Order: sequence, then C-alpha cells, then structure tokens
Amino acid sequence: MRIDQLYDVLISPIFSEKATLGAESRKYIFKVLEQSNKAKISMAVEKIFNVKVEKVNIIKVPAKKRVFKQIKGVKPGFKKAVVTLQTGYSLDLMAS
Repeated sequence: MRIDQLYDVLISPIFSEKATLGAESRKYIFKVLEQSNKAKISMAVEKIFNVKVEKVNIIKVPAKKRVFKQIKGVKPGFKKAVVTLQTGYSLDLMAS
C-alpha cells in the first residue's frame, strides 16, 4: 500500500474527554474511512507515526436524524477506530 493511500485511511484524531483519558492507557481514537479495515488502519498508524500497534477496535457510529426549527436533516454516520499501542510507545497528537 502506497504512503498516500495510508494518509487517506486516517481522517482525523478524535479529541474528547473519553479519548484523552484513554490516551493514558495507550489507546488513541481516530475517525477513519468507511471502507477501511483493521489491517489497513494498523498499517497506516504504524507507518505514519512510526509506532507498533497491539490491536485495533472498530466502532460504526450510526447516522442520526436532526430537526432544527422545521427543517429536517440527517447527521451522517462515520467509522472510528480505537488503536491500542504496544508497551513503550505513545503518540503526541497535540504537538504542532
């Protein structure tokens, strides 16, 4: 898999209170491409951040209906991955 394809797999890191607490135990959460699988996500994180991945868990967030005033809409669903790194590795996603 080419390096430019690996950058397409990871859309963005997710920064939330739960994600920040998980980072203390080597777990990082990323929004990923809908067509990606665990092997592609693991390969992308290892190549881009130069770390070793222990395991990857995938969560599909469903689409939700929203109503604002009298306008109906849909908040699109997405796929996110919880990546657990091997002991001794960490990511600094907040660095500029």
